[in-house]
Amino acid sequence: MSRFLLRHITCLYGTFNGGSRLQHVMSLSPVEAAKSAAALQAVKENVFDGCRLGVGSGSTVVYAVQHLANLVKTSGITVTCVPTSFQAKQLILENQLELSDLSRCPVLDVVIDGADECDTLLTLIKGGGGCHLQEKIVASCSRKMVVIADYRKKSQNLGDQWRKGIPIEVVPMAYVPVSRKLVEYNLEPVLRMAKAKAGPVVTDNGNFVIDAMFSGQHSWKELDVKLNTTPGIVETGLFVGYAKAAYFGMEDGTVSVVHA
Repeated sequence: MSRFLLRHITCLYGTFNGGSRLQHVMSLSPVEAAKSAAALQAVKENVFDGCRLGVGSGSTVVYAVQHLANLVKTSGITVTCVPTSFQAKQLILENQLELSDLSRCPVLDVVIDGADECDTLLTLIKGGGGCHLQEKIVASCSRKMVVIADYRKKSQNLGDQWRKGIPIEVVPMAYVPVSRKLVEYNLEPVLRMAKAKAGPVVTDNGNFVIDAMFSGQHSWKELDVKLNTTPGIVETGLFVGYAKAAYFGMEDGTVSVVHA
């Protein structure tokens, strides 16, 4: 770990509990340390007493929830957490945070979530973990969406680094006609297959995921509208106009913050 990152995390955390948290951070790989730094700064700068927080999904969010639990424990603030997935719900429970849902808490102050790729306009590709439907619902209920990621997710244009396409959640009976439509939209559909079971991936909502491969640049807003008006498509992993800020943990240990 770089001295810059160690200094950054130490400054943000203040005093560590017996040095154990510092030792844990020092043991992380550069990429994992970058994720932790981005998550920590986002939590410190966006969570407040009484905050109604949407908790995203993915590997970087794991660090955000850990940092949030530490903040709640050390400062005594109250935070109500609404999850975006089964994974997020388990993280909230495991870290003994207050769990709620959109039925009880339909308006959120902020959602902190990861991304598979983010361009300079903060247009996102999400859904590598298949949670993008619930993530977008929760984001739509929040006054502010904050993205956390490591430096590998920061791109000039979508597709510069992410090569797995746009995740599209589809009703199972419609995946063939939807795939045909995607070809008309100059996309290459690939039904996402499970790795620990026979057959396709099934989302938390009981749907399939098609990864729509693309090349070159598109008008992402126009494409998103076109996709969402295609019968059989439940939701896309394109997040256009949602993110207000993005925190990227960089290779040199700093955190780059980009605002929309």
